[in-house]
Amino acid sequence: MSGYEYIQKASKIMCIGRNYAAHIKELNNTTPKQPFFFLKPTSSIITPLPQGQTAITKPASNLISQDILKSGNLLKTTPSVLKKGNPSPIYLPKGIKTHHELEIALVIKQKLSNIPPSEAENIDVFKCIKGVSLSLDLTARNLQDEAKKKGLPWSIGKGFDTFCPLGPLVPLTKLDQQVDFQTNFKFKLFVNDQLKQDGDSSMMLTSFSKILQYVSNVMVLEEDDIVLTGTPSGVGELHPGDRLKLEMCFAGKKLSEVEFVCEQRPGPYVYKET
Repeated sequence: MSGYEYIQKASKIMCIGRNYAAHIKELNNTTPKQPFFFLKPTSSIITPLPQGQTAITKPASNLISQDILKSGNLLKTTPSVLKKGNPSPIYLPKGIKTHHELEIALVIKQKLSNIPPSEAENIDVFKCIKGVSLSLDLTARNLQDEAKKKGLPWSIGKGFDTFCPLGPLVPLTKLDQQVDFQTNFKFKLFVNDQLKQDGDSSMMLTSFSKILQYVSNVMVLEEDDIVLTGTPSGVGELHPGDRLKLEMCFAGKKLSEVEFVCEQRPGPYVYKET
């Protein structure tokens, strides 16, 4: 499997909310009594631009080019770039306060359904996944806050085009399977070379295995589905021109390093209060 082939096969993106105590505190949220999750559309997935490139003329998202943001025209053929990923800048919608949320993503290996709660801590995560990836769960914070206050759904706040940047799949062969999967991930986000988020998987409130168990009781996890596992503290607003670097280590070994750039979203959308 190539580094980005998995994104073409994913049927859904599951996202765990409020899984780090410090992040809950910084947003003045309450700690959930049990795990909760939400969905992001697969059309929000992007991958890094080619090295040294700061703009791209024809990034793609499944069968629709990101150029639709500029021209409004559907792409008639699937571009070859899909075979290598979905390279694109992060597009920041007008009037939206877009926050970065750095997360570890799990890529599912086989169908998981109705795992009993009693088995949650016995799950061998290494056997359930193809690998891991770095991810950003980008959030339209002002839109989400308004929706919450009015009791409205906030899917749009998570689902804008380009709101799920992903790195390449890191296969299990790159992970030391003799150490504890749960406690050995370190991951960082730099914005314009300044450290903004510094994550440690040992601080998760709900473990990787419990996440898989809990989600499987609600809806089946299928091969190549992507599970985002929560963000540490340090979330903040992005601006056009920002440069992001994401890093992930496991058991002291660097697994992945990817970069993204931010641009103003073209097209007619402008945020207005509902």
